[in-house]
Amino acid sequence: MSADRKLLEQAYAAFNARDIDAALATMHPDVIWPNGMEGGFVYGHDAVREYWVKQWAMFDPHVDPLAFKTAADGRVVVDAHQIVRDLTGKVIGDYMVQHVYTLEDGLVTRMEIRKA
Repeated sequence: MSADRKLLEQAYAAFNARDIDAALATMHPDVIWPNGMEGGFVYGHDAVREYWVKQWAMFDPHVDPLAFKTAADGRVVVDAHQIVRDLTGKVIGDYMVQHVYTLEDGLVTRMEIRKA
């Protein structure tokens, strides 16, 4: 799992740095990504980029991966600590979540969010 973990650690670091291109480089072009604000999913790099730009215009999320494990079905489950601030810096959410990743050929093809 070390290659998968390294890829996901890069993705989290890029997300937290607001480096969209570096984050998207860890994903398949047709990635299926959860829309945590409105529900459902967005599809593909352009939609993920649009979703994040919209999200970051409203909130300042920061996500730290704490534990990585491989599920029986081969997906990677990440226990993560998420802090969400408003644009003035006030904490509006501080909680644990699980991110469940499907990876193929060294790229994220799907991510799901579970409450921890």
